[in-house]
Amino acid sequence: MSFLSRIGFIETAEQEQARLAQAPEGSINHYLSPLPVTIEGWPKDLVVELPWQQPRTDQSHRVVVVPIEFRKDLLPEGVEEEPLPRKRHSGSWMCAVVYSDHPSYPVGGYRIVVPAAELARGRRIDFAEPAA
Repeated sequence: MSFLSRIGFIETAEQEQARLAQAPEGSINHYLSPLPVTIEGWPKDLVVELPWQQPRTDQSHRVVVVPIEFRKDLLPEGVEEEPLPRKRHSGSWMCAVVYSDHPSYPVGGYRIVVPAAELARGRRIDFAEPAA
């Protein structure tokens, strides 16, 4: 547990999981709630395979993205500062699709917005150094 979680500044992993689980069944957040966080750091420019397995959809798909630009969640009108504890993995990322077998997400410059909580539960793809 990080120092910021221990002092109550950022929600703990358990608090985040409980918050996501409160989302309606069938929603992305509800689907993500039992999945472990696999990417802890800032994901910009990483290659990430999104968690896209059943029961999220009736078919398994493989969608791989590169996060490009972060966007903070908007606060409700009249609220100037996020209440404590602050959400872990809040906001969303504009991502470029670099591989996809999903018909709605073509490769080749296609951009999608992905919640930070989804990216954090994705699988980082590392490319090996080319053989000389």
